[in-house]
Amino acid sequence: SPLMPVGFVGHGSPMLALDGVKGPELSRWAAQWPDIRAILVVSAHWEAAPATLGATRPVPLVYDLGGFPRALYALQYASPGAPALADRVAALLGPNNVRRAPERGLDHGAWVPLLWLRPTADLPVLQLSLPGHDPKTLFELGRKLAPLRREGVLILGSGNLVHNLRRLSFDDPAPTPAWASDFDAWVAERLSAGDVDGLLQYGSRPDARLAHPTVEHFSPILVAAGAAWGEGASDAVRYPINGFELGSIARRCVQFG
Repeated sequence: SPLMPVGFVGHGSPMLALDGVKGPELSRWAAQWPDIRAILVVSAHWEAAPATLGATRPVPLVYDLGGFPRALYALQYASPGAPALADRVAALLGPNNVRRAPERGLDHGAWVPLLWLRPTADLPVLQLSLPGHDPKTLFELGRKLAPLRREGVLILGSGNLVHNLRRLSFDDPAPTPAWASDFDAWVAERLSAGDVDGLLQYGSRPDARLAHPTVEHFSPILVAAGAAWGEGASDAVRYPINGFELGSIARRCVQFG
């Protein structure tokens, strides 16, 4: 099989699901992907150790959000289950290193962008938890998943390269503070340069705490980079979507390969 790309989507607000401007940008990006057979998602919104596999049959979505319009809670994403992919992931990670949560549906970090990335919901989708936030461990997790790329599987991280809900701006237009744009640009520079060591040491930057008071939205890019660069940073990197929303939430999406 041809080598599948690896993706990272800056999913931002759950209102993306209903956004007729930002959503189609994701659709245009996904229209350029090769034919894929299944999608493995690692979302900022599922943390469970050890690494845990979600449902492998259709179950209700997880509406892990509050205070949004009723229309958001009526949305569905009825993708097929992926039992064979779950078995393959377990084999790659080691059966003793993986748990299963057979009733755990897709959370909004998965189903919201997938509504636009694959609106037909015709591909098997499997979600894998973040087992922690140690950068080297997450990169190694991605590296172990890399063989899936030759098996028709798109590995997709979902989070935000800058995510600080305490510093949102509701001005129109919302200005982006320098600490947010600087951190976003620095991450892009590390990715474009294939600088694994620099990326894994992101926490040493003085603006890292402002960019990520909690790190769960950054962690999925480390898994994605591991899947792309596990054998050395050779994949081309591009950014199909850039910019910010609400001032300091980075929308940057990343494609490796």
